[in-house]
Amino acid sequence: MPRPRPPYLKRETTRHGATVWYVRIGHGPRTRLRAPYGSEDFRREYEAAIAEERIAARPSRALPHSLQWLWDSYRQTDNWLRLSATTRYQRENIMKAVLVTSGAEPYAAIQKRHIVAGLDRRAKTPAYARNFFKTMRGLFHWAAEREHVVVDPTASIKAPKPRKGQGFPACADVVAYHKRWPIGTRQRVWIDVLLFTGLRRGDAARVGRQHERDGVVTLRMEKGGEQIVLTLPVLDVLRRTLEAGPTGDLAWICGERGEPFVKESFGNMFSEAARAAGVRKSAHGVRKIAATIAAENGATESELEAIFGWRGGRMAAHYTQAANRARIATQAIQKLDGTRTSMPAPQGKVGARERKDQQDQS
Repeated sequence: MPRPRPPYLKRETTRHGATVWYVRIGHGPRTRLRAPYGSEDFRREYEAAIAEERIAARPSRALPHSLQWLWDSYRQTDNWLRLSATTRYQRENIMKAVLVTSGAEPYAAIQKRHIVAGLDRRAKTPAYARNFFKTMRGLFHWAAEREHVVVDPTASIKAPKPRKGQGFPACADVVAYHKRWPIGTRQRVWIDVLLFTGLRRGDAARVGRQHERDGVVTLRMEKGGEQIVLTLPVLDVLRRTLEAGPTGDLAWICGERGEPFVKESFGNMFSEAARAAGVRKSAHGVRKIAATIAAENGATESELEAIFGWRGGRMAAHYTQAANRARIATQAIQKLDGTRTSMPAPQGKVGARERKDQQDQS
């Protein structure tokens, strides 16, 4: 017998024939679920949506002016709902630990030094520190806009920089990975989808045949609450890998039984496959390699933004500037070779001695 549908989960067919899922409690707002139905990401989005709907449906029991009250109030606003379900789930988990120790504290008493201390405690895990900072900045930026606080304690703090040196440093590592995982293995599908689409880990884990039409993949990517539609042709080198497989029914990237991954699980499995090839790096590094290769082959900033879904030019400029420096240095280094210097040919009138030399040479 089919499994009963979870409570408050609704299904709808659009005028284009696509099936969409959303959560709605009573006559409240609808929360769209975008992950593939039945996947782990779908379950997480569903649970996050249910939690938000229930909190919105009941008044907060937190003490007024406490950090818990501020957080509960923030989560009922458009600023919060504009974030992607994955981002909301991530920030919920971060705030759980914060609220256990500081939920009853008055939010107006939180100062810059408290945020900095929180960053210092998370310094050993830079990615977690950055997400903690983004969570607190989102909360207090909204609080300042609504005049709950006079000063945003995060305003003068710079976001922690990503730790350098992560990811694949050179294409030699791709060669080592390919040697360990030849065409016909699911691990080969993993890296080639990442490398020849340039997709982020989460988007790479869900892209599949349903997104492809006439050799072109169209994928709606969600980053920072903004939805971006990517259109990417399937390259011949990737096509050969996909035809050899194995791939899943819902996604090209799959596990041992053909099931799709959630992005966290895929990241862990990819790292294990990389280590087995003697490469101790992450899936995100493959995206960096793709951007580097494209830039070194002459891709412009606009082309890089179209491929990788970037905005604002900053990330694209990082790769094009590095590629341009390499090309210019390759050409300019010849000027350091003193044995290649030569005098330019004389211009204007030619003297008698020069004419005689030219006659002798002829």
